[in-house]
Amino acid sequence: MVYVDESGDHSLSPINKEYPVFVLAFCIFEKDKYSIDIVPKLKEFKFKHFGHDMVVLHENEIRRDKGEFKILNSKDKKDSFISELTNIIENAEFTLISAVINKEKLGSGVGSPYDLALKFCMERTYFFLRDKNEANNITHIVVEQRGKREDESLELEFRRICDGYNYRSVKMNFEIVMANKLSNSAGLQLADLVARPIGLNVIKPDQENRAFEILKQKFRSSNGVYNGYGYKIYP
Repeated sequence: MVYVDESGDHSLSPINKEYPVFVLAFCIFEKDKYSIDIVPKLKEFKFKHFGHDMVVLHENEIRRDKGEFKILNSKDKKDSFISELTNIIENAEFTLISAVINKEKLGSGVGSPYDLALKFCMERTYFFLRDKNEANNITHIVVEQRGKREDESLELEFRRICDGYNYRSVKMNFEIVMANKLSNSAGLQLADLVARPIGLNVIKPDQENRAFEILKQKFRSSNGVYNGYGYKIYP
């Protein structure tokens, strides 16, 4: 299974000067490990902190102490919550593939940031599956719904890429699954949590970023090199 989320907007006009990038993150899970290990751990985490497991973890709301996360109203509570959640991500077995589009450096006529990032991530996901002899099997890629018009555009581009509009002109055996934004999916929530630290690493490479240091171990890599394999910055 592949779960997808984004960070930043994919509009080129105007560009947010404080966050001028668009990030797409693909989190790839083996189904057994996902269902047996990751899903129960996230449920246990939610029961501990909220008393139920209906909370949907959103990085933006956690960071701003909004909604359900107003309970993180002291530094000690917030630090403990973030530390436990970070440990879950660190110990979770998944492979990360991500593309970061620097909108300020993007030339005209090269396509939308979303479409570019989608193609980069799908290509690398295909190569990852091919290396594991899984490329011929159907792989479901789960993305959040964004609205009728946006979803139709995304599905069209997704199918174009699958049909051969990609770097190697190969057919990709992927199926897209559109999930409601309120879906309480562990995979989508983990994808949401990892996307922003990846963007911050590009915007502020010298700033301490513990989350990215952990994610570096998750990227698809070759001989320890993840740039270009599981991590693409464009241009």
